[in-house]
Amino acid sequence: MSLPTRVEFGTLSDGRTVHAYMLTNTAGMSVQILTLGGALAQVNVPGRDGSLANVTLGFDNLAQYVSDSPYFGALIGRYGNRIKEGVFSLDGTAYQLPVNNGVNSLHGGSEGFDKRLWTAEPFESLGEQGLTLTYVSADGEQGYPGELTAEATYTLTADNAIDIRYRATTTSPTVCNLTNHSYFNLAGEGNGDILGHEVVINADRYLPVDDTQIPTGQLAPVAGTAMDFTSSRPIGSRIRENFPQLFAGRGYDHTYALNRTAGEGELEWALRCVEPVSGRSMEVTTTEPGLQFYSGGFLTGELVGASGCIYRQGDGFCAETQHFPDSPNQPSWPSVVLRPGEIYESRTVYRFSTTAL
Repeated sequence: MSLPTRVEFGTLSDGRTVHAYMLTNTAGMSVQILTLGGALAQVNVPGRDGSLANVTLGFDNLAQYVSDSPYFGALIGRYGNRIKEGVFSLDGTAYQLPVNNGVNSLHGGSEGFDKRLWTAEPFESLGEQGLTLTYVSADGEQGYPGELTAEATYTLTADNAIDIRYRATTTSPTVCNLTNHSYFNLAGEGNGDILGHEVVINADRYLPVDDTQIPTGQLAPVAGTAMDFTSSRPIGSRIRENFPQLFAGRGYDHTYALNRTAGEGELEWALRCVEPVSGRSMEVTTTEPGLQFYSGGFLTGELVGASGCIYRQGDGFCAETQHFPDSPNQPSWPSVVLRPGEIYESRTVYRFSTTAL
């Protein structure tokens, strides 16, 4: 098999070129990745009848990714999710991050990794195509200490999985929590909402949030609440219940504490999703302790996607594997601290298949 193909996707205002790489396999799946933000711009997957559909939300032009994107498909860093009031302390020193989500800092700040141009190295290994993206975040960038060298390696496997491996090192103590922010619609991008998608999440507990979407510090049971996806059910089946946790996120926008039984660094299943009409299904496995499940409540009908359709509330869902939000301010939670000499490593696999009628 040859290397992934590369085309020019556009030019940034400073003259730098953004490239798009297309990874393909022999099973009929293909994935397009942009060097801007490392974004998954297309995930083309066969359905039950063999027809291909792009199952991730995004744009067909660079201008919209620069000015309009709500993190479509992007690599997120230096810290995925929210940090309360953009403040944390490390080794006795307080750090102030940009406040870009109400009173809080979200997804690395106003100029996070999703807005950075990554260097790309395509590869082919054992008949599978991949792309390694690298970005060096300067000491003090967006308020974070230490020069952080981040890598994300995408591999499209022969059996229709996107295997993402993250790696990072730092020159000074810092915090690191990397993830991917793809919005999925297994019926196909622009083909209605995701409320009928049937989902099961491997979590008995979730993190309740306050009215600014910062975790309260509790790990609450899902049992008996609209947060319960321990057995498969449609995303929309309880989304309109009068349950206070659903208000701030306009539906689901919560971290689930995964039921991990695998060893540290080993993959554990986190989420399974089936779109019953097309038969497309997706399973997410990860080494991370948490899963941010987001039902697309902040898609406001103002964005026109790659298919020419308007994206409305609930037209895509996110399954962001990560450490817990605001962990730098919650010492009892799994640590996100990275120190010189240590290696941050994380892995998440999105596996696609089809179900029978």
